[in-house]
Order: sequence, then C-alpha cells, then structure tokens
Amino acid sequence: MTAIAVHQFAQCITCHAWSPDHSMVAFCPNNNEVHIYKSLQDNWERVHVLQKHDQLISGIDWSVRSNRIVTASHDRNSYVWNLEGSEWVPTLVILRLNRAALCVQWSPKENKFAVGSGAKTVCICYYEQENNWWVSKLIRKRHDSSVTNVAWHTNNLLLATTSTDGKCRIFSTFIKGVDTKDSRAGKFSDSKFGELIVQLDLSFSWAFGVKWSPSGNTLAYAGHNSMIYFVDEVGPSPLAQSVAFRDLPLRDILFVSERMVIGTGFDCNPMAFAADERGIWSFIRFLGERKTASGSKYGSQFSEAFGKLYGQSKQGVGNDSVESSRLRGCVHENCITKDAPYPLNNCLFREPFTEKAS
Repeated sequence: MTAIAVHQFAQCITCHAWSPDHSMVAFCPNNNEVHIYKSLQDNWERVHVLQKHDQLISGIDWSVRSNRIVTASHDRNSYVWNLEGSEWVPTLVILRLNRAALCVQWSPKENKFAVGSGAKTVCICYYEQENNWWVSKLIRKRHDSSVTNVAWHTNNLLLATTSTDGKCRIFSTFIKGVDTKDSRAGKFSDSKFGELIVQLDLSFSWAFGVKWSPSGNTLAYAGHNSMIYFVDEVGPSPLAQSVAFRDLPLRDILFVSERMVIGTGFDCNPMAFAADERGIWSFIRFLGERKTASGSKYGSQFSEAFGKLYGQSKQGVGNDSVESSRLRGCVHENCITKDAPYPLNNCLFREPFTEKAS
C-alpha cells in the first residue's frame, strides 16, 4: 500500500491534530508554536500560528463538536484555544504540575480533557461555568513513572493510561456536577474519581500508544520491547493477548476497525495487525510498498538497523540513512510519533496521517 499524499511541512513534527472537517491540520514543528495549515485545492497554506507556550509543545487535540484546540507543553501548562472571529484566543488551564505535560486528549463528550505528565500524574480538566475558567483534578500516586499516553473510553468515564513504568492502567474519572451516571459504564458507573479499575502488568518495558477499539470492548497498547498487547473484557479478570514482532518498537497505534490496528513507531513504516474469526491477533503486513515480513529478510534488516545505529553514534545522522530508508520503500525517514485517521472518500479503511520526529 502506497501513501496517498506526502507533504513536507517541517523538518520535524512532534504532535498534530485535524480540524473537525479535516480541511485544516494543526501541528508543532518541534518548538513552542502551533502552526495551522489549511488545504486549498492541491496546496496547503499556513493560516494561523498559535504562540503562548514557553517550551516544546508535546500534545495537541482538536475537538470535533466544539471546534476547540487544547495544547500541552513541557512548560507544565495547557491552553484551550477558542476561535473568536478570525483569531484563536487562549485560555490558561492551571495543571498544578512540577514536571512537563506530555500528552493531552479530549473526552468523547468534550466536557473534559486528560493531560499526562512527567510528574507521574494525570490531570482531568473541566470547565467551571461559575468562575469562567478551566480547572483540574489530579490522579496522584498511581503511576511510578511518566505518563506517556492517555485514551478515553467511549462512555466518557473510563480513562486508560500507559507509563514508562511498563504498566497500563484504567481509572474512573467521574466528576460530580460534570458527569452523569451512564448506563453504558455498566459495573463501573458507581466508581469514584481516581479509582483504579484495573492495572495491566503485561509489559516489562516502557509502554506507549494506548487506544480503545471503536466499541470500547478492546484495549490495545504497545511496549518498548517490540510487542503489542490486546485486552478484552477489561475488569478484574481481563483476557489478554500479546503479539511479538522482530522490528523496532511502536510509539502509537490506531484502531481502523474492531479487528484491525495500525501501529507506527521507530521502524518508520506503519504495521498492520488483525484479529481472525476466533479473535486471535497477529501481524499482517507493513503498509510500506517494498518492505515485507518474510523471514529471510529479517537478518539483513537487523544488520542494516544495527549498522545505522552504530554509524550514527560515531558520525551522526547523514544522507546514507535517508537513502536506505527510501530504498526500503518507506515514506518517512525517522520515527513516526503519532497517527490519526483521515477519511478518504468515505472509505471504511482510513489511511493514518503520520508524523516525523527526530
């Protein structure tokens, strides 16, 4: 499968998000700014630059219903941006963090958003109508290291997190006055804010890229040990599967359907995983055109990767690594840090928009 389109916006992109109608994309070009580009016929034109953070922006999310942008940064702050006329106006969110904010995501109902941080803390932020500001409640003393990713369940109450302590956790985020008791939450509808629903100790390395399936029945996340984990029937006795692969680790994953997942990461080439009729997950193929999963090529791939790492440690990254990436058939030349769905002519399969990072 070849890339539908390739656009070079910057040398490095740390995070990105699409507008509700997918006509615009907001991204951080590896600095403290957010650049917003709009699609005009076959070209992309920069229409806004959001400047408020003091350090690198590590997370962006664009709400579908309310058309608001939320950003999180290493400066330990978060802003909610509202479009007033032709200008984006920021509102500061007090996170009360003493370490960098690393990721952010709106809840499905968009009345809350979650921020993961290097302070071993998750901030659940909501709007106080009386005081006309955004406030946060903290989930503390649950993680043993930085929170790398957050993912909301479809019921708007459960939040999954991954951490560099190697664990995936699911918390209740029920806030009185903000949330209502939802029958879809089932047995978790009576849980209190910050209550740990389940802790998954499947990985013995850093964990990244947690996602829920569209129905919310399956949870998946990646480990830095080149494994991906799938969990069904989340609760006291979850059903878990792990799929190992021989290539470099993943940083993010995306459910394109209930039975198909796209994983992206350090290998610069998206990988497809699928479940069969029995619900058994396995690696299917690379999305890159030339790279295959045949066993005879793994030795040469490992040798090439090792040679690249050794050469870069001695001499730095040069043109040789770029050329070898192109020869492999990869569109990207460096780690893919995040992917997001982009609808194409109402197709069921949506090609992920991926980012380059150094």
